[in-house]
Amino acid sequence: MRRADDIQATPLRKVRCAIYTRKSTEENLDSEFNSLDAQREAAEAYIASQRHEGWIALPDRYDDGGFSGGTMERPALQRLLDDVQAGCVDCVVVYKVDRLSRSLLDFTRIIETFERHGVSFVSVTQQFSTTSSMGRLTLNMLLSFAQFEREVTAERIRDKVAATKRKGKYCGGPPVLGYSVDRERKRLVVNPQEAELVRHVFERFVQAGSTTELAKELNAEGHRTKSWTTKSGQTRPGASWNKDHIYHLLNNPLYIGEVSHKGNRYPGEHEAIVSRDLWDKAHAILDTNYRARAVRTRARTPALLRGIIRCAHCGCAMGPTFSKRRGKLYRYYLCVRASKNGYDSCPTRTLSAREIEGVVIGQLRAILRTPELLAQTYREAKALAEEQATQYEPFTERDVVDALCSLDPIWDNLFPEEQERIVQLLVKQVDVYPGRAELRIRAEGLASLVAELREEQEVPA
Repeated sequence: MRRADDIQATPLRKVRCAIYTRKSTEENLDSEFNSLDAQREAAEAYIASQRHEGWIALPDRYDDGGFSGGTMERPALQRLLDDVQAGCVDCVVVYKVDRLSRSLLDFTRIIETFERHGVSFVSVTQQFSTTSSMGRLTLNMLLSFAQFEREVTAERIRDKVAATKRKGKYCGGPPVLGYSVDRERKRLVVNPQEAELVRHVFERFVQAGSTTELAKELNAEGHRTKSWTTKSGQTRPGASWNKDHIYHLLNNPLYIGEVSHKGNRYPGEHEAIVSRDLWDKAHAILDTNYRARAVRTRARTPALLRGIIRCAHCGCAMGPTFSKRRGKLYRYYLCVRASKNGYDSCPTRTLSAREIEGVVIGQLRAILRTPELLAQTYREAKALAEEQATQYEPFTERDVVDALCSLDPIWDNLFPEEQERIVQLLVKQVDVYPGRAELRIRAEGLASLVAELREEQEVPA
């Protein structure tokens, strides 16, 4: 039998605890004892209560003062994650869950990082940890409410901004050439020297009509864009002009004394710099140039399926686009949702224009060369047209088959413009799914094309 003094106690494994603190604003951070200190003190007390489990507080401070919980771009948080990945931390302790993150998506990513490296997470005031399933459930519930609170707050801010702009008041934002900001009264005040340059840009654009040439002229004359000083005293020098700067200036309604918000305009409290007449002249030229560029772009970049191709997954249009590599043009159709929200939001993303156009033409020609399929397609299209009270010519199935079967043998000899016209006439919509595409045929288009082909066949040689 072993004596008591022969039994050796197993030493406790040390649990290295990193304390993370955060405060959204910089207010009172310079005081002797601030919110970050209070959060750390509570966390240290909790860790001390777990000393019997081997918990020790790491001396490194992970404090983010003046950073929102809705973003991951926080220096102390990034340093904490680096230390977690380096194996320097066993447990992360916070005062409340929302100190770590107010975004459910970001929080999930952080917790996944912790779990991947065997790091647990503890909230002091909410008394749970991720080591238990109940703790994880409670954590997700609390974070959902934190995100709800953040979204409600954001809505209130947006409503306040909207109400303020409807009254024509200044709501902050990037500094604007031609105005200075009266921070006490929160109003825009005309800067005479800069205002003169703004009027010069409008007048010269009306005369020259080219943003590229005007940018060259302004730079040659030594003019620069807006220079300003931040609240902290840092100077942001002006830059050389380019056409984007000029477009932005010419389209800013502040210069005619108006405030814009979500497509609406309201009379502003500030003084206008540009007359309405000069504004209208400049925008008449801008509108003309835009239409001309659009026509040139469409002419340079053919798009057989323009306006009829849709991403079935997202339920939105796919627009034509292109890229150039080594002097060669590559055409694509891009999902509108993917272009706005990022490629990860759509499995279809982009399609090679050459490939999808080939698929559509192949399906269309298969219909044209198969009488049975053509007749069935016409019957379905006709039934749909009748259901929707769409007008169509009263041709028989035989008329349709005879006329359209004559089109397939001459397809390759048609000009590209004529091929595009026929596709747009026959195809109502192309629904693109991952790995396949479906065509919807126009009943009225079939009838119209049949009429054209019959007229051509009836013309004497």
